[in-house]
Amino acid sequence: MLMQRISDRKRRQKKRFHGGQKLLWALLGVLALITLYPVIFLLAGSFMGRDELGIYLGAVIGGNEGYADFPLLPHYPTLRHYVEIFLDSPEFFVMFWNSVRITFGVLAGQLVVGTMAAWGFAKYEFPWKKGFFLIYMILMLMPFQVLMLSDYLVLDRLKLTDNLWGIILPGVFSTFPVFIIYRFFTEIPDSLLESARLDGAGEWQLFYHIGLPVGSSGVIAAMVLGFLEYWSLIEQPLTFLKEKKLFPLSVFLPDITSVRQSGMAFAASVVTFLPALLVFLGGQDYLEKGIMAGAVKE
Repeated sequence: MLMQRISDRKRRQKKRFHGGQKLLWALLGVLALITLYPVIFLLAGSFMGRDELGIYLGAVIGGNEGYADFPLLPHYPTLRHYVEIFLDSPEFFVMFWNSVRITFGVLAGQLVVGTMAAWGFAKYEFPWKKGFFLIYMILMLMPFQVLMLSDYLVLDRLKLTDNLWGIILPGVFSTFPVFIIYRFFTEIPDSLLESARLDGAGEWQLFYHIGLPVGSSGVIAAMVLGFLEYWSLIEQPLTFLKEKKLFPLSVFLPDITSVRQSGMAFAASVVTFLPALLVFLGGQDYLEKGIMAGAVKE
């Protein structure tokens, strides 16, 4: 009799547990849909015709009376805006290519400069090491607005304003990837490096054959974060670039949000959003490792 009561109590507790778990999943599902609504809004708007967008968003972008309304699905879907982007807007491709050049130029530079700097801080002792690393951390915490004037004066003196190199070079020497990769390099045992040195390995061989493979998760995490940052730059191009032919795609988007071009803005936003989404999904696991490593204190 006692055993049966205990068994009944366990079953009731199990039912309550599963019920609470289902309720939690339902709540998380609702929150996920709310979070994804802007993306659904963006996709739906890219397939709506100009007149349909004018009806739904006229109160916002057209100055009409009333309230904005927006359904989850277009009533009359069309690909017209994508045709305008890909066939009737050559400036879109120019700015897309500018974004590619800036982003991959910065990432290539960080892959060389950032990994070497992180390896030096993690595995070598030199005078004022902690002081230099502290300066790195302080620079990482400073927003662009604080350094904007000094950056502009330096780039102007080097004749790099109104030039894509004026965007790429400061990004190459960014301190944030050094901080991320440094955490992974410090986890490599010094005994492993000493064993390799006894076997005749040089310092470059240690870095290339041990440091990079073992710390690859940190390197990839830094590259993913770098891509997400530099693919959507706005302030730096607006500050250092004057000619529109040099503008990246992130600067092109705010320029096409008039009533007549609202559908084109939606379509361009989708095309711009997709590369960042694919990179994020492909490097999500490495990104989580990088965030966890960055949260560990010495």
